Amino acid sequence: MGKIASLLFYLYHEQKRDITAKQEHPTSGWDRSSMRRCWEFLDMTSRSFAAVIKELEGDLARTICIYYLVLRGLDTIEDDMTIADEIKQPMLRAFHEKTVTPGWSFSGNGPDEKDRQLLVEYDTVVEEVNRLAPQYKAIILDICQKMEVGMADYAHKAATTGSVYLETVAEYDLYCHYVAGLVGEGLTRIWGASGKESPWLCDQMELANSMGLLLQKTNIIRDFREDVEQRRFFWPREIWAKYGFEEMKDMFEKGDVEHATWIQSGMIVDALRHACDSLDYLRLLKNQSVFVFCAVPACMAMATLALCFMNPEMFQRNIKIRKAQAADLIMRSTNARDVALIFREYARKIHAKAKPQDPNFLRISVMCGKIELWCEQNYPSFIILEGNRITYDPSDKRTVVIKMEEKRAEASTPSDSDMLPWELATYIVGAFALVISLSALVGYVVLKVYGE
Repeated sequence: MGKIASLLFYLYHEQKRDITAKQEHPTSGWDRSSMRRCWEFLDMTSRSFAAVIKELEGDLARTICIYYLVLRGLDTIEDDMTIADEIKQPMLRAFHEKTVTPGWSFSGNGPDEKDRQLLVEYDTVVEEVNRLAPQYKAIILDICQKMEVGMADYAHKAATTGSVYLETVAEYDLYCHYVAGLVGEGLTRIWGASGKESPWLCDQMELANSMGLLLQKTNIIRDFREDVEQRRFFWPREIWAKYGFEEMKDMFEKGDVEHATWIQSGMIVDALRHACDSLDYLRLLKNQSVFVFCAVPACMAMATLALCFMNPEMFQRNIKIRKAQAADLIMRSTNARDVALIFREYARKIHAKAKPQDPNFLRISVMCGKIELWCEQNYPSFIILEGNRITYDPSDKRTVVIKMEEKRAEASTPSDSDMLPWELATYIVGAFALVISLSALVGYVVLKVYGE
């Protein structure tokens, strides 16, 4: 099945645009060596986002590419545990200024930092930031400034207090807001500024934040083992400490698989809080390239949560959905209804794996039920789309109600062929009665006048 999905993707997935084509150069910037290098950095730092970014319409692709690289550069400094706090703090808090300083770059990352080269050649990114349209540049720098403050605060806390853990779910939410919710806010503002989406979309920042949190929390859950080994601890103590673990590494070192998976389900319940808000956000998007850009990672997040749920392998290694599965999701994530059905599909898979002895069992059931309810309210399952035709599931009781209403409407609204003879007869009788009445009136007047 996986090979078939990959083959279908290769054969039928139509690339929407080629940023290297000559006619695309004015908006993609491919004719400039600095922008070509930025596109290369995008491929190096984000395999998942690179493809959907390149298919955005017009100058949105180049703008989002630069936006991504700026925030990736900021994140690379924040993540690097080898940088001393006295160096990291001023670097983070002034990153928005350095991002527009011609010639600025940074070579102080540790040799093992995977995105180190991006900062070594960051002057290339700076050059392209300064070429952006003023409205885009202002949004990117504003988001960068907000994000750097939050990142710097958390990094300073870890360096000075020795506390490397997030304590509460509220603190976890705030951290995810800084590193991902703000990304969603910036994207939404860029969509509105581009004219590709309605300006009022910028009023939906709560939904945009939820979209970012769904993606970020999914990555944090999936990357558990890698993060712990690099001493990056994002799972809030409120969720895992109540099961007797003193350190996060105990979840895979002590061999207590049952309690570890209960903690895992608690993290996934928390991530699913943002699923319905994400669906609401996606329904507001009208531009197809923008929709696909947002929908594909959201669907992959739901598939990843289903993969991680009740899966002890996640504590032993970094697990990911298969390439064939990713290809299938990309091909299906083309409209709001199909995306909602994908969410429902993976919510059902999660619920099917839930165990009654898990303390989160009821909460998992409620969260999956909310996704099911959202889909049923917005895209009722008894309505079947067949091309341009709408039919109804004959086994569903709601179909009977629909049919009765249709018959009642037909009976109460006479057709044109039924109405015409009656109308004509009424006009004729009315006209005849009017003529007789007028004739009688005239005769009466004449008799009255001349009779006297």
